[in-house]
Amino acid sequence: EDLPHVDAATNPIAQSLHYIEDANASERNPVTKTELPGSEQFCHNCSFIQADSGAWRPCTLYPGYTVSEDGWCLSWAHKTA
Repeated sequence: EDLPHVDAATNPIAQSLHYIEDANASERNPVTKTELPGSEQFCHNCSFIQADSGAWRPCTLYPGYTVSEDGWCLSWAHKTA
């Protein structure tokens, strides 16, 4: 099943968490969380992502939607092995 992409302009959860589709094109949280600085925080290395591959993946924070693997939001948490 193909889920729609989350739209930061219209999705209230995405707005409240300051989700951005391309983290490299925007200023992210400058605070270092765990061992990764803000410049290395992406959806693809976040613990909330629900798939190991794909440009767009389901995320537990955005039920019924997918997020960009290169995205970011305020709830980012480092995915550990």
